Amino acid sequence: MGRSDRRTITTTLWFDGRTEEAAELYVSVFAGSRVVEVSRYPDGFVDPGSGADRSGAVATVELEVAGTPLVLLDGGPAFPQTPAVSLSVACADQAEVDRVWTALLDGGGQESRCGWLTDRFGVSWQVVPDALEELRTAADPGRASRAFQAMLGMGKIDVAELYRAADG
Repeated sequence: MGRSDRRTITTTLWFDGRTEEAAELYVSVFAGSRVVEVSRYPDGFVDPGSGADRSGAVATVELEVAGTPLVLLDGGPAFPQTPAVSLSVACADQAEVDRVWTALLDGGGQESRCGWLTDRFGVSWQVVPDALEELRTAADPGRASRAFQAMLGMGKIDVAELYRAADG
């Protein structure tokens, strides 16, 4: 890769196993996604934290998720996922919110509030319909406030309910 092609910042998510499985899920959920490269630990690699022989195990999976580069690192249990870092997904409509929400929860994810969820790998996502941004930035501050207050009481965001709340 030439200097002009070099990325300055790429998000890396740390996993304790199941790294390839997570990559497969993310690629399946978002159109235009692909696994770019899977790298493995070299022969004789011993994990300095656990002392485990990691020879040949997945080290990283580089992928593009809806055009966004991500690296999934299988680094062991030292640093678990936390909701302090999350990925936000902009969805065109309720059907897309429903599809993405269901896919990311599949297999053991947990719902949270305000459109947030944690997938079965511990990664935190916020699934946000475009309507929320439209209503949040409405010229009428009362409309924006009512929509925002409605969102605060939701798990998965309901577009029709946002509009009902905004309309008072």
